[in-house]
Amino acid sequence: MSKKIKVMLVDDSAVVRQVLAAVLAREPGIEVIGTAADPIFAMSKMGQDWPDVVVLDVEMPRMDGITFLKQVMAVRPTPVVICSTLTEKGAATSVQAMAAGAVAVVTKPKQGLRDFLASDAGDLVQTVREAAMADMRRMRAMTASPGMAAAGKVPSLQPPPVFAESREKPGAMTVTTDKLVAIGTSTGGTQALEVVLRSLPPDAPGVVIVQHMPEKFTAAFADRLNKICQIEVREAVHGDRVLDGLALVAPGGKHMQLRRNGAQYQVDIFDGPPVNRHKPSVDVLFRSVAKHAGANALGVIMTGMGDDGALGLLEMHQAGAETLAQDEKTCVVYGMPKEAVKHGAVDRIVPLQEIAGLISQYGKRHR
Repeated sequence: MSKKIKVMLVDDSAVVRQVLAAVLAREPGIEVIGTAADPIFAMSKMGQDWPDVVVLDVEMPRMDGITFLKQVMAVRPTPVVICSTLTEKGAATSVQAMAAGAVAVVTKPKQGLRDFLASDAGDLVQTVREAAMADMRRMRAMTASPGMAAAGKVPSLQPPPVFAESREKPGAMTVTTDKLVAIGTSTGGTQALEVVLRSLPPDAPGVVIVQHMPEKFTAAFADRLNKICQIEVREAVHGDRVLDGLALVAPGGKHMQLRRNGAQYQVDIFDGPPVNRHKPSVDVLFRSVAKHAGANALGVIMTGMGDDGALGLLEMHQAGAETLAQDEKTCVVYGMPKEAVKHGAVDRIVPLQEIAGLISQYGKRHR
């Protein structure tokens, strides 16, 4: 980007605001145009100079971050990065924020903030840069309710939505399928995965997923999806079997690989260095799928910054797997799919809305 990325910091902690501002201000191409202790102050300042990216806490006085996020998305959709404490409660709230339109989440510890940001400043800066590239029209289209979008209304001040308990649904089928689906995604992927997984029937082929997300956040993300999908969705545990009607999400902060155990497919969860800056990495999953499933798999690469998964999908393609890439028009960030297409790894480029149907067809065709 030729112009500087203008950033607004919104956090009720003065220390957090000070440290975040210092980290971002020293980066070329980034300008911190303001800080605010709560969303009310933030909206007043944003009215004078609208930012390119908002870095937002979710638990604040006067107005919670989710309500503020919804107002921003309704008034002028803007990339929002959630800056959340690494706790189960914070993770669940942040996942709600991402469902409402936030493009990414970064973690902050309860203690040792200055040391943490000094050592992990690169991740924060990179996340802000990636957020600035997000297509917020596409994000808005995936997250806005039809009624609100049509009326152009700004959400009223209300507590964060509570998702209803799901209707009773069958567990994963007990017969292991010889076919499986591997999905990789990043920026914009939480909303895109919801679109896909909510449309899958209960007997869909088993799915293994890498969504770039920090530790603890993937469990809350999978739990939320499990409540609104017909299939079962859960954070993967080492040794889990890949079954029809089940989607396994790689845990944040760990890698996930596929392996074959006799006639069954299972996942291995393990620690290790980041690959392509990410842990979990899409390439790690895709390469293991290419090795152990080959032509028995369907690979899908969706919205996200960078090139993680492109070479892994190429290995799947070369091993005989069918491969799909989300098209540019429906991606929040057309990075990962673009790189996969560039490497010749993709059989078909399709809109987001068609992916679930193609997954279902794939399962029926090979059942």
